[in-house]
Amino acid sequence: MCTVTLVRNEGKIIITSNRDERKSRPASHKPEMQLVGNKKLLFPKDPLAGGSWFVVDDGSNVGVLLNGADKPHAIKSSYRISRGIILLNLLAAPSPLNEWLKIDLNGVEPFTVVLTQGQQAFQLRWDEISKDMVSLDETTNYIWSSATLYTKEIRQARAKWFNTFLNEFPDATPQQLREFHKYTKGNDPKNGLVINRDNLVLTQSITQAVIENNKVELHHDDLLTSNAYTNSLLIV
Repeated sequence: MCTVTLVRNEGKIIITSNRDERKSRPASHKPEMQLVGNKKLLFPKDPLAGGSWFVVDDGSNVGVLLNGADKPHAIKSSYRISRGIILLNLLAAPSPLNEWLKIDLNGVEPFTVVLTQGQQAFQLRWDEISKDMVSLDETTNYIWSSATLYTKEIRQARAKWFNTFLNEFPDATPQQLREFHKYTKGNDPKNGLVINRDNLVLTQSITQAVIENNKVELHHDDLLTSNAYTNSLLIV
């Protein structure tokens, strides 16, 4: 939920996410299909709050959550509802975009969602004051790093690493993108893509959705247990 890339390549939309979390937080469950409202959703579940940071619905829409908006914020002692539950509610709606326009976010901690709906992609943001929606250029590849963990300078450096990688691999495959997320700046445990900050905050997993035609393939690498899972979802 703290580093996300979106790449379009040869008709595929590839979204990859690193989940950076406190070591003390319970490990997530493996991705499973669950009925939420009237839709089937595929996601790794956060057992603490019951939500998720990476959700695929039965219409091939994908939503990925990052903590924070565009800058750090003061953390309150409590919030009305978990951001991971908000993400489930968005993807459980008939149209996640329409749901975003009407959903009440008062009392919710700031967050960013990278959303694909059909062949379009969007950045959705809540900063505790207002909601924002940006349509993403289909000819551009994107990287996000959470403002709650990474300074503006580090986020800019990570964007340069991403651009260097794409210059070397302009037709990057899903596996190459997972390797980028796993190995880039591996000698920098504080700000590399897989972090371990004094064994207190670390990258727990890497999750990736590959959207192509009527199929979504979900890869989930649990870095804590070294287990890997693959799920496929066919859209009919």
